Amino acid sequence: MTAPLLTLSAYLVGAFPTSYLVGRAYGYDLRREGSGNLGSTNAYRILGFFPAVAVLIVDLLKGFLPVWFFPIWDGRTGAWALAYGLAAITGHVWPVYTRFKGGKGVATAAGTLAALAPVAVAVAFLVWVVTVTLTRTASVASLVSASLVPIMARASAAPRSVVSYALLLALTVWWTHRANVARIVRREEFQIDWRRGRAPPAGTPPPEGREDGA
Repeated sequence: MTAPLLTLSAYLVGAFPTSYLVGRAYGYDLRREGSGNLGSTNAYRILGFFPAVAVLIVDLLKGFLPVWFFPIWDGRTGAWALAYGLAAITGHVWPVYTRFKGGKGVATAAGTLAALAPVAVAVAFLVWVVTVTLTRTASVASLVSASLVPIMARASAAPRSVVSYALLLALTVWWTHRANVARIVRREEFQIDWRRGRAPPAGTPPPEGREDGA
């Protein structure tokens, strides 16, 4: 299979509508609930902890698998691995399956970087956990950890191309969270309620507030 076809395949893998399908299984269209974001944070807000974890794991794999396996299958590394990662993230943010309305790409981007700079991602993940625990705000944790990845990639002697890729993704995360930044400044950003451990029955009104972090 040629690299261009694998790039298209990476987009289609990234576009797999995890959050949408999980939401439908519980009777919700997450494009019309909460923040309208098809990511794990909105899944948590509407459905609860365990459905959100399922969404998070699959969204991570959507980024990891193309970057890890496609270069092996095609015999190409370097720039093509980065291209597969960007294609997967593009698919998650603008998925063809849900009329190009997706998530904000944080989990899928983290999955691509886990294949390229695992040490940097591991440190950033720990920082994400600490930040979201202290602030109860997923968007703040996402912005902080995304900003940390290129620094840690550089510190762990990752290739310059990977450091540049991580920096590009950090800038992208800030751009996709620009509305969140405005709400953070106004102190209006939604905070996570850790008591939401399971999905409510279909027909239950969703919690108030708007927030996107993944």
